[in-house]
Amino acid sequence: MPVAPISLRWWLLPLVLFAISAPLWLHRFEPSTFIYINTLCAPVAAPVWTGLSLLGNAWGVLGVTAPLLVLAPRLMWAWLCAAPFAILFARVGKGLIVSPRPAAELDNAQLRIVGEALHNVSMPSGHTLTAFAVASAIYFALPEKGRAKQLWLFVLAAGTGLSRIAVGAHWPGDVFVGASLGLLAGMLGVRLLARMGTQHLQPTAWSLRVVALLLVATTYTLLTEAQDFPENQPVQYVLVVVVVASLIAFVRKTVHTSRVAG
Repeated sequence: MPVAPISLRWWLLPLVLFAISAPLWLHRFEPSTFIYINTLCAPVAAPVWTGLSLLGNAWGVLGVTAPLLVLAPRLMWAWLCAAPFAILFARVGKGLIVSPRPAAELDNAQLRIVGEALHNVSMPSGHTLTAFAVASAIYFALPEKGRAKQLWLFVLAAGTGLSRIAVGAHWPGDVFVGASLGLLAGMLGVRLLARMGTQHLQPTAWSLRVVALLLVATTYTLLTEAQDFPENQPVQYVLVVVVVASLIAFVRKTVHTSRVAG
């Protein structure tokens, strides 16, 4: 099924989001806005925010989306195509913009910090950028009819952005810029997806098998390394089960397809 063109209004959305959040990333309403949001989120248990942050971690995203390898490889490819753009935007932003994090500029007694107190390379929020890149890539790779029902993807991405403020890691301006760049990365990824041949969607394709190997690496990483926060370890074990089940289903599908073709 061909990828539906993305309308102009969606391409303008990242620019609009970037523009309306200018007072934040120009620090006109910070740190007061950060402290207000961080304090408002404080009563919520830390594992809620660390779990949401995991949706902006590459290994976490691979774990969550592993079933797509079997159920909808086109959607898996959509966000993987967006990943290079997301990495580029995040690396360039953090490399060029000197932006201390909240913990470096505020009295830490005023805020809630979950995990390690970070002090530099604040702009943009890489976790937010990743979450919105994944959400927008999957969303725009879906058939246009009925796509609006999947807007919850952006709600999850927004939750990831909010979590970065809640754990004391990022300013609100970092989050808004991350969201705008993530939206753009996702849409660029979908345009790249449109150029891919359908052969890459077949379980026997070497490229999809490379993705399967990446999921094997994901299993090892989630088992051996806490992603961002120690609180995420139990969630990682659940994701390992999801990834392993997906890999088993993929192998079975590959064997079946090969037999049919043979």
